[in-house]
Amino acid sequence: MGYALLAGAIAAEVVGTTAMKYSEGFTRLWPSVVTVAGYLVAFALLAQALKTLSVGTAYAIWSGVGTAAIAVIGTMFLGEGLTAAKAGGIALIIAGVVVLNMGGAH
Repeated sequence: MGYALLAGAIAAEVVGTTAMKYSEGFTRLWPSVVTVAGYLVAFALLAQALKTLSVGTAYAIWSGVGTAAIAVIGTMFLGEGLTAAKAGGIALIIAGVVVLNMGGAH
């Protein structure tokens, strides 16, 4: 159940961060509301996930997967460029999350 809550926290954080792009510095109401709601849900779900997951592993997965997802969304949907360094960074983040999970850090 902890990993399901963590997945929900990641999804909510990604939604909140994507909406932040459209909030134009919190000058547009609805994207700003979605940003705040996304982060509130993300932190609430992360807090629940931490009841059963170790904080180091959960936070590393939450931040790493969220960062990689936002980088991919930026590249695919928001017109951001994809350089070799950016692709390599995303790959390293994903590899780090995999190593954490395979290393028995549960």
